[in-house]
Amino acid sequence: MTPRVLVDAAAVPADRGALTRYVDGLVAALDRAGADLAVVCQRADAERYGGLAPSARVISGPPSIGNRAARLAWEQTSLPVLARQVGAQVIHAPYYSIPLRAGVPTVVTVHDVTWFTDPGQHNAMKASFFRSATRTAVRHATRVIVPSKATREELIRVLSADSTRIDVAYHGVDKTLFHRPSEQEVKRVSDRLGLHGQAYVAFLGALEPRKNVPNLIRGFAGAVKGLRDAPALVLAGGVRDEGVDAAVNEVAATVRVVRPGYLAFSDLPGFLGGAITVAFPSRGEGFGLPVLEAMACGAPVLTTHRASLPEVGGDAVAYTEPDAESIGRELRALIDSPERREQLASAGFARSQEFTWESSAEAHLVSYQRAVE
Repeated sequence: MTPRVLVDAAAVPADRGALTRYVDGLVAALDRAGADLAVVCQRADAERYGGLAPSARVISGPPSIGNRAARLAWEQTSLPVLARQVGAQVIHAPYYSIPLRAGVPTVVTVHDVTWFTDPGQHNAMKASFFRSATRTAVRHATRVIVPSKATREELIRVLSADSTRIDVAYHGVDKTLFHRPSEQEVKRVSDRLGLHGQAYVAFLGALEPRKNVPNLIRGFAGAVKGLRDAPALVLAGGVRDEGVDAAVNEVAATVRVVRPGYLAFSDLPGFLGGAITVAFPSRGEGFGLPVLEAMACGAPVLTTHRASLPEVGGDAVAYTEPDAESIGRELRALIDSPERREQLASAGFARSQEFTWESSAEAHLVSYQRAVE
């Protein structure tokens, strides 16, 4: 018999980024697996979680938790009360921070350790918060879930975390959302981006320093230099890195860089699957969900050997060092070789099918059971 679990989804941000896809995919798979589940979330998300997990009890938190400081205070004082009210035997905090006096075992997800290993790639205030939250979680949570073996090893190395309390649960990929696109899906996205059939290299993710987008821009400029029908570079995601503007201003005016901001979920298969290459030259990831999602859309992927990314890509993606020159060299090699791109697209798609939210949910359920025991 599985324990009753209260999932704290109140921390899920409105940008529908990788954290959202993790919580959504996990909650839906836990519900399909028959887990005894309660989910607390922000009011705007209640209907969505009700649809994702029809057997779960979905509870709307107070309006004030839309404010981060208020949410953190609510987490410490009201979340434990809510856990008692719903009869939860475990609280799962899927985003670093936990209630310190929960009254029941706590399971926390620590997504990556770059706040410690590469602090210069983060906003100083944000990094300070996440370092503190991670230290507290590792010290006080009953179990710690991480999305890769690389993150597990970094936690042990950096924080001397107890290896016997850490469980690895890989992310999955939503195959109804991320799939090989039809020609119509590709054309629709191409037209919306103003490309109208022009080839392009795609990036998807937050444009923050550790994603290494400035070096991607510089490397791309070098890769397309001298090409007669050069592709464009499309950077989809929110801008949080001033270096992106600086890099765009450095490259020649003939280098086309398109920045559409966030794309609708329904556009992602056409965007990723329609690219000649999806480039994700990150300096460090806890998992690397955009790489897996691009593979599931049948895209050839270029990424780095850093942290967890080889666990996701295996032999099914191309690799580069994170400097601009290396990125440019590897991008040009892919641009010049349709055969290599086709081989990577096929291998990546096949590998992506091995990562399922059902398997992730099973690993989470084991962790919940260990917490109770």
